This record gives sequence, C-alpha cells and structure tokens, in this order.
Amino acid sequence: MKSIVILISGRGSNMVSLADAAANGSLPVRVASVLSSRPDAAGLAAAAARGIPARVVDHRRHADREAFDAALARAIDDCSPDLVVLAGFMRILSDGFVARYAGRLLNIHPSLLPAFPGLHTHRRALEAGVRLHGCTVHFVTPALDHGPIVIQAAVPVIDGDDKERLAARVLAQEHRIYRQAVRWFVEGRLAIVGGRVVLDMEQDGASGLISPRAVERR
Repeated sequence: MKSIVILISGRGSNMVSLADAAANGSLPVRVASVLSSRPDAAGLAAAAARGIPARVVDHRRHADREAFDAALARAIDDCSPDLVVLAGFMRILSDGFVARYAGRLLNIHPSLLPAFPGLHTHRRALEAGVRLHGCTVHFVTPALDHGPIVIQAAVPVIDGDDKERLAARVLAQEHRIYRQAVRWFVEGRLAIVGGRVVLDMEQDGASGLISPRAVERR
C-alpha cells in the first residue's frame, strides 16, 4: 500500500478527512506521519488521537527558509512516502524543496485557481462579486498556487453570504476532492503532460476532463 506524509500548520481539517478515509478503508493509503510547522497546531492532537505518528518541525527554530526546508525534508524522508500532502501548511517552500518532491507534492487551495492565489480567498471572492467560488487540488511548483491542476470543485456564492458561510461550503468540497486526488495519485492515474494534468480514465470510464469540476447546487 502506498504511503503519504501530511504537512499541517493548524487544525488539520483536511488531514483528518484523509486520515479517517484511510482508517475506514475508503482511501487505499497509509498515513505514515503528520508533520507540523507549529507546535501549537491543533491537528497534532487529532493525529495522535488516531494513532498517527506526529512531529513538529518548528520553522521558528531555523535561521532561514532553506534551513527549515532541509529539516522538513529530513523528517519526510525518514518516512519514505510515495506522496507528500500539504493540508493547511502555511509556509512558502523553497525551489529546492519543491524540486526534491516534484511530481509527488500536492496542495489544496481554497479558490478556483488561477483566481485568488494566496491568502484571504473567501473575503476576496466576496469583494470581487464572483458568483462561483471553490477549491483546487494542484501539484506544487515553485510558482505559488500555480501548479498543474488535478481537480476542482465549485460552490455558488449566495446573496447575503459572509466569508464564514462561504468558507464552510468550500471546506466540505475540499474534503471530498482531496480524497479523490490522493486516490487518483496512489492508483497511478495522474500524469503531467505539457504542464497540465491528464487523468487515466481506463479504470472507471469517467468523462476524461482535465481538472474535473463538480458544482454544488444551491
């Protein structure tokens, strides 16, 4: 069975979703470890409660980004994972780190990329007046939030929404599509061709779209 390491910085909502799916057998992976950049991350307790080895690689204890990334890479490599999953990991990674795990480093971002890269996506979506918002799973590249897209899910922006209500609807979709993206990866169904993700459709005869998008109805 393929193994994954999950990187967190906070509550680890997507980490919990992936770990629980792995535990109940609906996601065919083993969560080898959870690594946090912050010692006070709530996700550490959630991992421990599930019997998952968890470690802290505290970014504040390292002189610069490269030193932190080197320590993080050592912790990851101790587990020899097939895939590294960023789940609310709030550190910008160096080009060298990204290159080290190229093609096996996934991130989830709370917007329909390329719209609203970076922080405060829900507030920015409301300010922009978009009618659809959502989330994206993508491979990580040195360009922040611009790697090849694996899958997206859209939710409607409803009149009267505030950022909390919008964020809650997006988060439900994050859990769903991250599990799907990880499943596709460990099943060997993803390839990056010409900077785009191609999904092998032979196993289930799905539609063949690059970056399939599921739209939640109002």
